[in-house]
Amino acid sequence: MHEFRAGSLLMQKALSGVSGVKVDVYDMGWPSKMVDGARVDDSSLLDTADAVLIYSDGEKGHPALQGERMKVIDALAARGAGLGFAHYAVDVAPGVPGDAFYRWLGGHYERNWSVNPMWKPDFSKFPNHPITRGVGPFATYDEWYFNMRWAPEAALKGRFTPILVATPSDEVRKGPYVSPRGPYDHIVAASGRQETMMWAFERPDGGRSFGFTGGHTHANWGDVNQRRVMLNALLWMAKVDVPAGGVKDNITAEDLTKNLDEKPPRK
Repeated sequence: MHEFRAGSLLMQKALSGVSGVKVDVYDMGWPSKMVDGARVDDSSLLDTADAVLIYSDGEKGHPALQGERMKVIDALAARGAGLGFAHYAVDVAPGVPGDAFYRWLGGHYERNWSVNPMWKPDFSKFPNHPITRGVGPFATYDEWYFNMRWAPEAALKGRFTPILVATPSDEVRKGPYVSPRGPYDHIVAASGRQETMMWAFERPDGGRSFGFTGGHTHANWGDVNQRRVMLNALLWMAKVDVPAGGVKDNITAEDLTKNLDEKPPRK
């Protein structure tokens, strides 16, 4: 769970066969270098990036919200770089962080407004969009967040495309959620409503962004369709043509067991 480093390295390997694409992975929260025996930020490593995916912790631990890093992301956006945020990295507080995510992503997870149950949405219909090329129906049991806090409608009009959409059952709406456990009256009251769990956002600055709320359970990257929708999105936000049949890769079951974080022994 929350194998952000292993998941990023898996995506790097999956894209290794795409001509003209170079993927660098920076772990431990941010691109950095060693100076006098200490690790310090080196945001210059992002200066030439066509796109950046942040797959990480969120809320107070969100790497993009530390120190002066929001200015770095704003600068990336201003020059039209792609921005992607996956799982916990879509989770930020309202106010300054939330307003930044309205600019960067079109919306975000908001604690006590959005919810994070473990459930198995049925993704069976997809829009006509480069991100969905070659993606077939799939369903993975995961912590799929929904009920995002969206930017004002005027900011989304003509720029926002739901990619992964499903309808939670009433049982899912009633919880329990992972945290806080709920239920929340406004979630229960929306019975029967479709929810968006992945979306594309074409920003006014000319850049492309996407949000993906799954990705809690590393083993689910073994589903070729879940993996393909993410790989397609990575190319799309970098303004690389997505193949007609979507990204094909050589990921194996063994690859899913590599680069995992060390776990404390079970008691």
